[in-house]
Amino acid sequence: MVWIVVMGVSGCGKSHVGALIARQLGLPLVEGDEFHPEANRQRMGQGIALTDADRAGWLQVLGDQLRARPAGAVLTCSALKRAYRDRLRAAIPGLRFAWLDLSAAAAQERVAQRAEHFFPAGLVATQFDTLEPPHGEAGVLHLDALQAPPALAQRVADWLACTATQGPR
Repeated sequence: MVWIVVMGVSGCGKSHVGALIARQLGLPLVEGDEFHPEANRQRMGQGIALTDADRAGWLQVLGDQLRARPAGAVLTCSALKRAYRDRLRAAIPGLRFAWLDLSAAAAQERVAQRAEHFFPAGLVATQFDTLEPPHGEAGVLHLDALQAPPALAQRVADWLACTATQGPR
């Protein structure tokens, strides 16, 4: 059983890489954005950054979604702050994170190209303002989000196979 969060700022490729990981591991994909309440979607659509209070209920729902999948799952979630990651860890002890890291310029460019997403490019900078990089946290794999998604998914699968026998690193 494995539960992993594919995390990072908007535009890092969470959905694409998460779907590839889920397919490769035969696990369900929980697309975190699908669980934002309508009020959060409206705020973001209006260019208003979410607060910790806005995210609290969403993180609770995501933790519930993980617990509802006792055989494991892949969750896509920005998980920008350590407190957010710790809330998810409280739901699933031993939870792993694959951090798709990229520059603000690359994120801005990618988000600007997405026509059908509720998250506007104007909010990318706020994601970097909020981000607390998970350096030194157990159970986190740091990845360059500019690498090819299939290679990233394979790297995550290999890491998970290794940590399943050795414990979190």
